[in-house]
Amino acid sequence: MEGLLLVDKPAGWTSFDVVKKVRSIVAKASAVPYKSVKIGHSGTLDPFATGLLILLIGKKYTTLSEALLKQDKTYVAEMEFGKTSTTGDPEGEIIPSNTANIRPDKAELLKTLDKFRGEINQTPPVYSAIKVNGIRAYKLARQNKTVELKQRIVKVYELKLNSYDYPNAEIFTSVSSGTYIRSLVEDIGKSVKVGAYTKNLRRLSINKYSIDDAYKLDQINEQTISSMLLTIE
Repeated sequence: MEGLLLVDKPAGWTSFDVVKKVRSIVAKASAVPYKSVKIGHSGTLDPFATGLLILLIGKKYTTLSEALLKQDKTYVAEMEFGKTSTTGDPEGEIIPSNTANIRPDKAELLKTLDKFRGEINQTPPVYSAIKVNGIRAYKLARQNKTVELKQRIVKVYELKLNSYDYPNAEIFTSVSSGTYIRSLVEDIGKSVKVGAYTKNLRRLSINKYSIDDAYKLDQINEQTISSMLLTIE
């Protein structure tokens, strides 16, 4: 059994949790040992995030992992102003900003978003899977060790304000591979001088693959999985 499986990852699951569950289903459906099943994925989604996760099943497809990691992606993010998070998301310590008298209006926010379109410099969050001297940055951060990550150039093709009712805003964005939405949200919050963190995040697409074609985890089982797989010639 091999192919691409489009999964709608639920909140609270790690990407590896999803891989483990699907590996177990594939092993049972194929009547092979669990450890013999090869599965990769198209890029990690944080546990709090939901949306499109592409699983690559079988040796032929796991070799495509690197190529899919480098594809453009789209997201919808809910951001909360007036607070920051140690991790940039709801899983960290939420810290109220000392900005009670500052409340950016919609016009100011729209003007600020203009600054973050195109090529921008971005520093990845310390709570990320980037390796520092062979160790994941988030592991070092959890040990209260200093983590210094270099800025990188990323591309924001589209950045649109879907809704705004202070302190909450929803944005849609289309970005290049390697762009961290948590960092983008934090930088927007800094720019309007009130701080912000990513309250909710949903990945809508990876290149040509859309969340509209993805399956919920409870839809995937031994009887259905083979019919859900996409193939690449």
